[in-house]
Amino acid sequence: MSIMLFIERVYMAIIILCVKVMRKKRYTKYKLDTMKEDLELNKSYPKVLIQIPMYNEKEVYKLSIGAACSVSWPSDRFIIQVLDDSTNEALRVMVELECRKWIDKGVNVKYETRNNRNGYKAGALREGLQKQYVEDCEFVAIFDADFQPEENFLWRTIPFLLENPGLGLVQARWKFVNADECLMTRLQEMSLDYHFSVEQEVGSSTCSFFGFNGTAGVWRIQAINDAGGWKDRTTVEDMDLAVRASLKGWKFLFVGDLSVKNELPSTFKAYRYQQHRWSCGPANLFRKMTKEIILCEKVSTWKKFHVIYAFFFVRKIIAHWVTFFFYCVVIPLSVLVPEVALPKPIAIYIPATITFLNAVCTPRSLHLVVFWILFENVMSLHRTKAAIIGLLEANRVNEWVVTEKLGNLMKQKNAKASKKSRSRVGERIHLLELIMGMFMLHCAIYNLLFREDHFFIYLILQAGAFFIMGFGYVGTFVSN
Repeated sequence: MSIMLFIERVYMAIIILCVKVMRKKRYTKYKLDTMKEDLELNKSYPKVLIQIPMYNEKEVYKLSIGAACSVSWPSDRFIIQVLDDSTNEALRVMVELECRKWIDKGVNVKYETRNNRNGYKAGALREGLQKQYVEDCEFVAIFDADFQPEENFLWRTIPFLLENPGLGLVQARWKFVNADECLMTRLQEMSLDYHFSVEQEVGSSTCSFFGFNGTAGVWRIQAINDAGGWKDRTTVEDMDLAVRASLKGWKFLFVGDLSVKNELPSTFKAYRYQQHRWSCGPANLFRKMTKEIILCEKVSTWKKFHVIYAFFFVRKIIAHWVTFFFYCVVIPLSVLVPEVALPKPIAIYIPATITFLNAVCTPRSLHLVVFWILFENVMSLHRTKAAIIGLLEANRVNEWVVTEKLGNLMKQKNAKASKKSRSRVGERIHLLELIMGMFMLHCAIYNLLFREDHFFIYLILQAGAFFIMGFGYVGTFVSN
């Protein structure tokens, strides 16, 4: 399995290298400036809907609404739709007041609420598209509550969709406003930079397919309808829609030089919930859609292979399993069993190559690569467990917990006090991490005393990482 992951990483590296050397990223073949000039000359602006789904987003709702309302586009040709599923009535009033503030400034803002949370985000987006005033909208841009699009966002995305009628989605990359908040956010930045710079770019350049990131993208509404609309059968409704739209023949475009500001989860609790959703959902979707993908007649065999093998099996399942079982189980057990000797290519060279290919996308954080390896190995425990839950449709398969955002909380005057505060001890202790830490520490001591291969250096560092995260000493601390 590690060789499968290695081949996939090298393949993507070769594609990216070719794209960069030949300077032929897909979006650069379009003459964006010319398309914008034609659009302004003809005055034939399509009507655009901007959806902002939110749920109890006290710290960030003003940022997202304000940024969306400041987007440049003819005022009579776009609608801002705030989909507020908040259960806090006081917060609902605050969000509605913010919407009214922008309505008074002449922005067409629609504030929508529901009496239930059926379907969670997918349900809110689906019901939002069913409103009567949306009928004449051609495109819909989606931004989660912590996303802040630049003023020219629509001008840098809509022309692509107008130029190519077969294009169903234009996706921008993410720019993290709080990447320097703590070590955990820096390490997240490294992983996500690889996702956007390599995985999304390769998918866009080779198959015109990649997973929709759920936000910072513009959909052709016809593509959403052709795919059957939003479905809430998994916790990755965005990926679900993308796969179904692709099977209908719609193509996607990733615009790598267009970024949208957003916030990384900076508390370990929020990050764990997010990673459970991001790992469980794809595995569950893989289980549900494999047969449908194989039987689809509208896409090529190569594209089916790419979606099933590369997109789902290797990246969403094998990647987690290899990281956990190899680094955290096989290597430690090989220390306890003298007859087992891991060949250097498997134990050192292949993992080192995979690590380098991941880390090189964030040059400013190369000095943190050891911390990144240890952090990712710990998180692979949860990702592996979540992927198995998704494949087996076990308990928690449809668990949906909105990722907590802190917004400007940590920038306020009481930020220092908040960072020093601690949540309850019971909430911070994670038994699985502590058990793995004890196991790896035992293997490290055994290796130090009875073996001569120096694996104890890695095992002690990894045990320390499991203990630190097991006791919750990672990320930002905020008071309850």
